[in-house]
Amino acid sequence: MSSAKSARVSERKRKKNAPLRTRAKSLITKSNRLIDENDIENAEITVSNAVIALDKAAQKGAIHKNNAARRKSRVVNKLNKVKAESQK
Repeated sequence: MSSAKSARVSERKRKKNAPLRTRAKSLITKSNRLIDENDIENAEITVSNAVIALDKAAQKGAIHKNNAARRKSRVVNKLNKVKAESQK
């Protein structure tokens, strides 16, 4: 059983970080869905918002900066791949 103080601190951190992490994860999921549906215009907007959300979450310590960088890289690469294929 954790001590009362550490329980209070972890609960406070969870309440602070949860919305940041949830927003980033939701936007990544929405971006991936739009990319899979070939809705490039809306996907670009959502990817942009996802990158912003990931940067904010990393800046505030909700996720590690390398984790944010990896997720941004994956979603942007996926978008660019689909855009390149649609231009052929």
